[in-house]
Amino acid sequence: MRIDKLLSNLGFGSRKEVKKILKNGSIKVNGEIVKDSGHHINVEYDKVTVHGEEVHYREFIYLMMNKPPGVISATEDNYEETVIDLLEIEDSIFEPFPVGRLDKDTEGLLLITNDGQLAHRLLSPKKHVPKTYFAVIDGVVTNEDVQAFKQGVILDDGYHTQPGELNILKSGIRSDIELTITEGKFHQVKRMFQSVGKRVIYLKRIKMGSLILDEALELGEYRELTNEEVDKLMNDYGAK
Repeated sequence: MRIDKLLSNLGFGSRKEVKKILKNGSIKVNGEIVKDSGHHINVEYDKVTVHGEEVHYREFIYLMMNKPPGVISATEDNYEETVIDLLEIEDSIFEPFPVGRLDKDTEGLLLITNDGQLAHRLLSPKKHVPKTYFAVIDGVVTNEDVQAFKQGVILDDGYHTQPGELNILKSGIRSDIELTITEGKFHQVKRMFQSVGKRVIYLKRIKMGSLILDEALELGEYRELTNEEVDKLMNDYGAK
């Protein structure tokens, strides 16, 4: 990789700005000053320092966000605030994107990464990646609903969903539930409850595959995945 690209990706400025740093002799590769912006770096073996501080290259970034309501799951938008707008510059320079979408008014677990291969596998219908949601339902959720979801329900467009695992946490005029599904159709959780005559009034994703929402994260906050979390995702859904 060219040294100007590496340092630009790591947040040291644009390629033009990196060239200025190179020219003043502030960058060394394996102890030798490098001024050529086209100098190629072996990111696995070469030691690169800027102003005497060693820099470490990472190709991929993996972030867990507790998505707040009112923010859209997109990389950019001319009118709405996006989840990428919530990132610090040192993270946004990796040009990450949300893996899948949560509705604008839905909260909870959102994986943000620049690892396109992992994202593709997590979203692939063939992988049947489970996603678990907590929801508050306007209406009494019954065991009949549990059985209906277990068989799959017919949505308003005639689509027959894959089976869903519905767990009633509290049943009443307003019911608390958890629902695990393996698909990601448009507004699927809301439409599944519509199919049994009920309405979702609060929705939060709490799990995706092996990844569990960190409850210590306030709405709008995020953190990098731990090595253990990344390894588990890779073992379950990474390239093989």
